[in-house]
Amino acid sequence: MAARRASLRHDDSSTFLPGRRQLWFWLLALVIGIFAGLAAMGFRLAIDGLQSALYGTDDVSLLHSYVATLAWYWILLIPAAGGLVVGAIMMRFTKDGQVRSVADVIEAAALRDARIERGPGIASFVASWITLSTGGSSGREGPVVHFAALISSWIADRIKADGITGRDLLGCAVAAAVSASFNAPIAGALFALEVILRHFALHAFAPIVIASAAGTVINRLAFGDVTEFRLNGTTTVEFYLELPAFLILGLVCGLVAVAMMRAIFYSDDLATAAQKRLNVPHMLRPAAAGLLLGALAIGFPHIIGVGYETTSLALTGGLGAREAIVFVVIKVVAVAITLAGRMGGGVFSPSLMVGALTGLAFGLIATGAFPNQSGSHTLYALAGMGAVAAAVLGAPISTTLIVFELTGDWQTGLAVMVSVSMSTALASRIVHRSFFLSQIERRNVHLAAGPQAYLLCMFRVAGLMRKPTDLGAADSETCLSMIEKGLSVNETATLETALPRFEETGVAFLPVVRRASETGALELQGALFHVDALKAYNRALAATAEEEHS
Repeated sequence: MAARRASLRHDDSSTFLPGRRQLWFWLLALVIGIFAGLAAMGFRLAIDGLQSALYGTDDVSLLHSYVATLAWYWILLIPAAGGLVVGAIMMRFTKDGQVRSVADVIEAAALRDARIERGPGIASFVASWITLSTGGSSGREGPVVHFAALISSWIADRIKADGITGRDLLGCAVAAAVSASFNAPIAGALFALEVILRHFALHAFAPIVIASAAGTVINRLAFGDVTEFRLNGTTTVEFYLELPAFLILGLVCGLVAVAMMRAIFYSDDLATAAQKRLNVPHMLRPAAAGLLLGALAIGFPHIIGVGYETTSLALTGGLGAREAIVFVVIKVVAVAITLAGRMGGGVFSPSLMVGALTGLAFGLIATGAFPNQSGSHTLYALAGMGAVAAAVLGAPISTTLIVFELTGDWQTGLAVMVSVSMSTALASRIVHRSFFLSQIERRNVHLAAGPQAYLLCMFRVAGLMRKPTDLGAADSETCLSMIEKGLSVNETATLETALPRFEETGVAFLPVVRRASETGALELQGALFHVDALKAYNRALAATAEEEHS
């Protein structure tokens, strides 16, 4: 916290890098972009390699079709074995057994000067690789984003970067990772600004774009300049008559996104309660989830891994309406099992798959009911893919662009934008925050409320109090009298607790106490003055506003 407070003080050298220093920073952004792009490329190739070895197929792009031909016991046991390995890794390298994700990157950017836990972070990256390779039903983009953040955090430590510079480097790493994963340079840059940094400061834009371009080049050198999904035929919109259908699709997708998020969190709570009641070790939780996934995959092999084959089928109209609806339900269940089982992976690719399936089902029904007033049903799949993903990620701008860059279809912008706007508007009214911010909120960190809320938890009372020996300290006798009346605050508390006490009591200061370990009595440590707390809070707000508008 001390480092973060120090970084909140304005530093012209980090916010406005002039001349040569700015050039060096851009070169550093390029280096980070290259390394993050290589990490994304390596992660993708590593998943393909392990999947090929475990499932015995040379073409992992058709993994789901191949898995359907395997003996049932292989389908059952491979995910369970993968879960057991993941559990062993996380038990060894983390205290809570939880795989780190994009939510941890967002929290680090806001509260920890963009620094990421190194040991648990590397363990999480390996665990996600094993999860996705052995049948876990999640996405590869979340782990890549987190690992890219590890790279930027390591570099920030090496150059002793302050908070503003650290966050800029983090944005560069994330942009490169996303652009390398999706071959989407525009969306990668905007994702870093919209989701991770949560501002569009001008000083961060140029280096982030440089890093994003570097990540894209890495991707294209490895996999060619091709889009991730190829659409069949044309995607035309009967604009005046068909736009209301896309408005309705957006609302449907918003509800599907909410259901998906709540299913994940409900499953996590249920699994945690069951684990405590049965006294199950952390190591066995991912194994149990893998076993459930294997059982589900026997009947529905499309849930295995990232799911791009099924997403491609939806975008090309290769599924019927009934199949698409069933696949949506099964995929949501599979994602909930994977993440609640602490197996690792992200929600980006699953939300794209669920959205494409939802849009296809809606499009088949809509075009079947009004064949003369509608365009292609695959256009609905494209719009649905963006609508669900945008609502889950809380990123309508970057998700809309990712849909365009993934498919190479820029002629359907209005339909996608209408669906995305309606889905995010509805989902935000029901959930009030994105999936990532909901994860952070469940840790009792209020990032979704903005800096005026989360900055309060960064300042501990002990760091702001005046000790009895300091100039202008509170009278000790008065403090002891207030303690007896219950007017005090613990030294471990933050301004989130202290400022409401000032509002309730109207006092000028609150005694700061510590409970003695031996007697349990409250010991006076000093006093927190209301004016000192407000000054620290105002400085933090001013520094945050300056960074976001520079």
